[in-house]
Amino acid sequence: MLNPGHHRYPPAAVAWSIWGLGALLYLIGFYQRVAPAVMTDRLMSEFAIGATELGNLSAFYFYSYVAMQIPTGILADRWGPRRLLTAGAAVAAIGTALFAVAADLWWANAGRLLIGASVAVAFVSMLKLATHWFAPRQFALASGLALLFGVVGGVIAGVPLGMLIEAWGWRPVMGASAALTALLSVTIWLRVRDDPQDVAYLSHAPAAATGKTHTPILRGMGEVLSYRNIWILLITPIGIAGAVLTFAGLWGVPYLRQVHGLDTRAAAAITSLLLIAWAVGGPVLGALSERMGRRRPLYVATTAAALAGWAVIIFLPIPVWLMIVTLLFTGFFSGNLIIGFAFAKESVPARLMGTASGICNMGPLLGGMLLQPSVGWVLDRNWLGATAGGARIYDATAYQAGFSLMAACLVVSLCLIPFARETYGRQTG
Repeated sequence: MLNPGHHRYPPAAVAWSIWGLGALLYLIGFYQRVAPAVMTDRLMSEFAIGATELGNLSAFYFYSYVAMQIPTGILADRWGPRRLLTAGAAVAAIGTALFAVAADLWWANAGRLLIGASVAVAFVSMLKLATHWFAPRQFALASGLALLFGVVGGVIAGVPLGMLIEAWGWRPVMGASAALTALLSVTIWLRVRDDPQDVAYLSHAPAAATGKTHTPILRGMGEVLSYRNIWILLITPIGIAGAVLTFAGLWGVPYLRQVHGLDTRAAAAITSLLLIAWAVGGPVLGALSERMGRRRPLYVATTAAALAGWAVIIFLPIPVWLMIVTLLFTGFFSGNLIIGFAFAKESVPARLMGTASGICNMGPLLGGMLLQPSVGWVLDRNWLGATAGGARIYDATAYQAGFSLMAACLVVSLCLIPFARETYGRQTG
């Protein structure tokens, strides 16, 4: 198994391989998050639904994901990542299989609900593993690479998934996805360990985080929520990440097809570029924040840049090539949510990091949960009655009205960040 080191920290290869298995579940979770974008027409036609119902079908993932964040943070503190990741991958496999064989919309929603609830354990568990297996200076890097893993999953759910679905159909492809997720569950149980001390290496975790005493659940939650920063860092990513997840995760592909006349493969490639830029921005902006030794100024500046980018995309009549450039710009600066994760971790004592991470990780997913169905609702309100192959067609005015919600949420984010207390890259208490 793992080679004991007794009086030294774990080798980088060992640490990254253990963290990487958790990252693979996050990759699968992100893949599932974005997958509906390349099958919108098939789902609308097969289940006889409009944009509102489709937005809800996609958002069922987010409903359970968000609901699981606080329990996940508490369980990460109490039970450890290994058991959480193993169980999460197993339930995700079941949910994916259920979605693959769903006879009607009710069962499809149930499958998405199970998937969201189960993969919700991945990100917080990865942060917990990073705290124990990596030196503190590597935490922002690990957080940024976590987003990179997730976006790889999102890219796989773009052109590659679209091609597989064209060749085999969406149900067999989802069935194969379920089998791979079940295999990951077994691998995590065999390989992952919560702390280097479990295999006789030294741990990087603060002493308070490796102790056996725990703050009572309700008191711990109350203590975390007593910090103003936690509230700000929970709400801020709703606009920043929510806009990316809404465009790349559901409505960008049909928008590019119906308004700009692109085929599904080209549209999926463009939304994948947005995700790739998002992934690159995460570690770059996280590392820049570490070098600056400050969180707030960079968070404000990059949020303003993301808002400007979305404003150009939504409100100006630009050609496709300029839209691609602007999406790359916007995606890069939207990677600033990595600054927020480090900001949140530093805003509470070390013993509450898991709970704080769980609460603040709700923000990005709240963005998808609220914006995907809301944009769908606005699209349906502005639908002029056109259909193709049983799926509704929306015009440019409808999409502009729907996407305006994304810009409004980003305005709120930009107004909130200046009220956060600067941590200067140091742990509270």
